[in-house]
Amino acid sequence: MAYNIDVYDKGGKVVSKFALDEAIFDDALVNKDLIHEYYLLQMSNARLNIAKTKGRGEIHGSGRKIYKQKGTGWARAGDKHSPIRRWGWVAFGPRGVENYAKSMNKKARRLALNSIITLKAKAGELMGLKDITLTAPKTKDAQAILKNIWIATKKVLFVIPTTKDENVLKSFRNLPKVKYLSVDYLNPADLMSYHTVLFLESALASLNK
Repeated sequence: MAYNIDVYDKGGKVVSKFALDEAIFDDALVNKDLIHEYYLLQMSNARLNIAKTKGRGEIHGSGRKIYKQKGTGWARAGDKHSPIRRWGWVAFGPRGVENYAKSMNKKARRLALNSIITLKAKAGELMGLKDITLTAPKTKDAQAILKNIWIATKKVLFVIPTTKDENVLKSFRNLPKVKYLSVDYLNPADLMSYHTVLFLESALASLNK
């Protein structure tokens, strides 16, 4: 099925339509398993390896035996560093050297990203905005544009071309429900986290490439 994205001007009028390439964005090519794999890759590679527990040699205090071996009726115990005792070392705990990095080939990542965009297009969650210029950074102007195209109350991922217009960026970045992202950095987490994906018209051309 062919998908078209409505391109609006800043007044809220549809001025054109952008056709997604059927050879790339097709329902038959959607692979949800790859989407899941790519999402896990992104989350794992962004994970900070900061969890660490103390080993036996890192516990401070005396190493003497707590009580005598025999005659107490209690279990034979060593020193207070034992992992079964409070303030002891942690057996099999994280050591801060674990590697959570995952890998995925470029072709699979591209197919996963195309699958997400296809699903977003099918759900009607992709929109285009004719390239705009602002004389000065004004959040009020950005808010008015979103209001005109009926998405002012939604979470919006604002996708811009590689070349950035500072006035446009500064106008949109202060909106609490809007995140801007270069088209070269589209990723599963952002695409799936935002209800609506708004492309500047010049960024749309990169999709079919």
